[in-house]
Amino acid sequence: MSVLVVGSVAFDSVETPLGRVNEVLGGSASYFSLAARFFTLVQMVAVVGEDFPEENLDMFRKFNINIQGLQRVEGKTFRWQGKYGTALNEAKTLNTELNVFENFRPEIPDSYQNTDFVFLGNIDPLLQKQVVAQMKSPKLVICDTMNYWIESRLPELREVLKLVDILIINDGEARMLTDEHNLNVAAKKIIEWGPRVLVVKKGEYGVSMYDSKSIFSAPAYPLCAVLDPTGAGDSFAGGFVGFLAKSGEINNQTLRRAVIYGSVLASFNVEEFSLNRLISLKYSEIEERFLQFKQLTEF
Repeated sequence: MSVLVVGSVAFDSVETPLGRVNEVLGGSASYFSLAARFFTLVQMVAVVGEDFPEENLDMFRKFNINIQGLQRVEGKTFRWQGKYGTALNEAKTLNTELNVFENFRPEIPDSYQNTDFVFLGNIDPLLQKQVVAQMKSPKLVICDTMNYWIESRLPELREVLKLVDILIINDGEARMLTDEHNLNVAAKKIIEWGPRVLVVKKGEYGVSMYDSKSIFSAPAYPLCAVLDPTGAGDSFAGGFVGFLAKSGEINNQTLRRAVIYGSVLASFNVEEFSLNRLISLKYSEIEERFLQFKQLTEF
């Protein structure tokens, strides 16, 4: 089964303690798509400017990512500049230029509207709601958001949560969204608002997944060096949703395996700047690290 992703395609300038890059390919839809493509056909909806190189479009096509829904309009592509400290937990945003992304209005092509799995990337909740309205009975709707939307669009976000099956956010966002310090209490409250499943990303402390009856936790993969954390969350989502689409069925077992596959993709992503590691990655490496995760948590 295929996956629809609606999000951003951007140029990132990033500095970490281990190096820096300038105007490299990034954006939530890019990271998600490059991770999910190992498991299923990906259909992208995003917007870029007239300065977006054809070679980047060719790269998406090379990996069988359908970019019929990628709008190319007059103006400049979205740009983001950030810097990470030694903790690498969160980037300090130095500059944001929304450019064509400021007026982005997702238009879902007719050929995409029957897609079973829909991932709503980190965009305005008003736009997320419009995307859902354009779909024809999706099997699963998965949503991401961030602190900016929680602070500025909370009522609209609460409306979107009624429409989604799975919410993927980090621990800080879960606490902010619910005004609860305890994650277990926060998770219970979010599930009461609509999503059947909540996935909470905790950086170097791994991932926890909640539903109304159970909690599942997985550690982060122990890496010796993290070069660039940018896109780790979107890579996690790509692996998570991509595996669910490949499985075709949603139950507790496939959801738990999806968490591990998501963690595997995120762990590879941070090994290099930009999308470089996801581009060079082979499926055999994913399977090998999946087994290492299993050995890591067996007792």
